[in-house]
Amino acid sequence: MHLVQILLPLYDNAGKRLRQKLYDDVKGELSKKFGGLTAYTRSPAEGLWKRKSHTQREDIIVYEVMTQVRSASWWRRYRKELESRFKQSEIIVRAQSIVLL
Repeated sequence: MHLVQILLPLYDNAGKRLRQKLYDDVKGELSKKFGGLTAYTRSPAEGLWKRKSHTQREDIIVYEVMTQVRSASWWRRYRKELESRFKQSEIIVRAQSIVLL
């Protein structure tokens, strides 16, 4: 079993809040394809990363799905599509193997 997480920004590069429809579309697509999802949306997570001499900060939400088969090629294509929709140079999509207890 695999857990796949998508980290989505709340604001565009100009600091403007992104439209709710973007998130609703992703939720619908993932729910349909994987039979459900978990969305961590109540309190945005804070992403921090070092870029040259300063630290950048971004508010994010996390969507995750569980799947038996992890198709890296499908996820790469979907990540590229999300980067285009959300107008981001990079969106993090990460996967890990899990064991259901």
